[in-house]
Amino acid sequence: MSDNATASIRNRLFNTETRMLVYKGLDANAMRGRAYAQNIANAQTPGYKRVEVNFEEQVREAMKKEVNGAKTHEEHMDIGRKASLRKVEAYSYQSSDPTNPGEVNNVDIDIEAAKVAENQIEQNYIMQFASFAKFQAAIKGQSY
Repeated sequence: MSDNATASIRNRLFNTETRMLVYKGLDANAMRGRAYAQNIANAQTPGYKRVEVNFEEQVREAMKKEVNGAKTHEEHMDIGRKASLRKVEAYSYQSSDPTNPGEVNNVDIDIEAAKVAENQIEQNYIMQFASFAKFQAAIKGQSY
């Protein structure tokens, strides 16, 4: 692999926008963990509405706004617009989803427990990616 190709891969994986998005993903994951804990704690509270976290949908929407262009001559202006991921932030909201009814509210303890497990798996994956050490070692052709 040429030095230019290696530099290009390294730049795409480790640029500040990628790191920022990974760290925002960690924040969203922590917020989601707190929401699940709150839901489980209030599973028997009459009228309580589940708390959910929106992050991934915002990332998808921001990515849709990216426009790519190609220069046909080196003296032409750059065209295109990068996705604005800096404005993406996780937020929590109360779900009024009637398709997930519990006996006293819309919290189903089994679903929440499964979501806690899924959230932990995501947390582990994000933490491994956030360290970037394995990726850097792989790009340099080193073992980790």
